[in-house]
Amino acid sequence: MSALHNLFRLFLEALRDLLPIVLVIAFFQVIVLQQPFPNLGDAIVGLVLVVVGLTLFIQGLEMGLFPIGERLAEAFARKGSLWALLSFAFCLGFGTTVAEPALIAVAAEAATVAAGAGAIDGSEAAKNTYANSLRYTVALSVGFAITLGVFRILKGWPIHYFILSGYVLVVVITFFAPEEIVGIAYDSGGVTTSTITVPLVTALGVGLASAIRGRNPMIDGFGLIAFASLTPMIFVLIFGIVTG
Repeated sequence: MSALHNLFRLFLEALRDLLPIVLVIAFFQVIVLQQPFPNLGDAIVGLVLVVVGLTLFIQGLEMGLFPIGERLAEAFARKGSLWALLSFAFCLGFGTTVAEPALIAVAAEAATVAAGAGAIDGSEAAKNTYANSLRYTVALSVGFAITLGVFRILKGWPIHYFILSGYVLVVVITFFAPEEIVGIAYDSGGVTTSTITVPLVTALGVGLASAIRGRNPMIDGFGLIAFASLTPMIFVLIFGIVTG
């Protein structure tokens, strides 16, 4: 009964979270545009499926991904192997990013646009090579980001120094990067934070900060996602400079 009660609670919370979006769409559709909803029945069924899916996803995070991430972090902290921990952090960032559907879509679209603009050859092979190169560049950057973030937690260094320095570096590199790569680079930071990467990486950071003496999970445990959003911009800008 407690499991069903918790599931029902999550369902109500998901419904509450989606309610503002539904109200905004309904307001502009009915009041501003003054038009009936197209396929209202399908829209209602779709909304119910979204709420149910979001409920199950949150339940899965609480039952699986968060505990796994925290236990892995604690196990690595007890093992005391720096290279094993950093290797795991890199593989986690790289592996969850390289197969990210949003990144695949953005990379494919960037290759198509680049071919249309004459920046690369218009053949399918050239476009696939460009898209894959972009994907692996972003995946490598996220692997590097998680590794750097974990190392920062171990050392207890303040996060704002890294973030400020990183964005200054982004601005500086932008002046040297080809104009057509700048927008792609800036967008690449947003598509790397997937539904699997975020909970696992967050749990890893919090678990690691909790397991290390002298670290505060609230201060040191968070911030890995900020690294994962920042470094792709730097790497893709450099990618544009090298391939341009």
